Amino acid sequence: MTMLTVKDLVEDNREDINFVWLAGEAAADRVIPDNGMAAADLIGHLNLIHPSRIQVFGQEEMAYYSRFDLRRRVHHLEELLAGGVPALMVADGLSPTDDLIENCERNHVPLLSTTMHTADLIDLLRIYLGRRLAPKTTVHGVFMDVLGLGVLITGESGLGKSELALELISRGHGLVADDAVDLSRTAPNMIEGTCPTLLQNMLEVRGLGLLNIRTIFGETSVRRKMKLKLIVHLVRATAQDKFERLPLQEMTQDLMGCPIRRVMLQVAAGRNLAVLVEAAVRNTILKLRGIDTLNEFLERQAQAIADGTAS
Repeated sequence: MTMLTVKDLVEDNREDINFVWLAGEAAADRVIPDNGMAAADLIGHLNLIHPSRIQVFGQEEMAYYSRFDLRRRVHHLEELLAGGVPALMVADGLSPTDDLIENCERNHVPLLSTTMHTADLIDLLRIYLGRRLAPKTTVHGVFMDVLGLGVLITGESGLGKSELALELISRGHGLVADDAVDLSRTAPNMIEGTCPTLLQNMLEVRGLGLLNIRTIFGETSVRRKMKLKLIVHLVRATAQDKFERLPLQEMTQDLMGCPIRRVMLQVAAGRNLAVLVEAAVRNTILKLRGIDTLNEFLERQAQAIADGTAS
């Protein structure tokens, strides 16, 4: 599980958010809990019902807190402490009450302020937390941008995945990652793929070695990231098991809890795999738009049988 601290959050967002430490900097290593919750549950407006998330004070929240007498304020802060609040943030350039600063310093609770508007602060940090704490994995394959669709090419070693990627690149498509692909689930139904820093822009082709695709083909030949929408799995022509010539049901592969469309292509002499991948991508785009060619054919066939015109 990824361990994220308040200090990490402040440092990672330093260019976008002008955080100022008001109290509790000694507790900067306090861990932001990650129990598989959505980013929206990790940070939000001041809410005593959800004390374990980062609590943000805007103008309304500060006015609400300031209306209470000192004893009631201490009581609310104790509730947040008991619930394991990771940090308190004061937005809109507001000045927190002296007792809030003193209590946070005494109880080692990070208290930060920023001039950013409350809603903007919450939105920005929810996006950050969603990406930073997203489930991650690394898979073997080649990740491409084909016609605007994120395509992961998989298969056993020696089947020509990199050669296929090179041909696709020469046809105007883009490379995201070769050999090792970092995948992260950025939303309940969305997986994003990137390339490890060490391998960025690189493609290894047998007989040619390591190629810098960006240098050879130019800026438009590489992509920083793509959303994974299709898996193209290459199999040897002799592998007949589990290979259907005309699959009646759409195949999917589960990755980190997300079902991803999957097609299988046999590798054989004379087959233009690049054209087949492009066709698979175009067909997937049609399905995403609600157009299913196979179902349309089956309905046409059923109608022909009913009419007695099937041959």
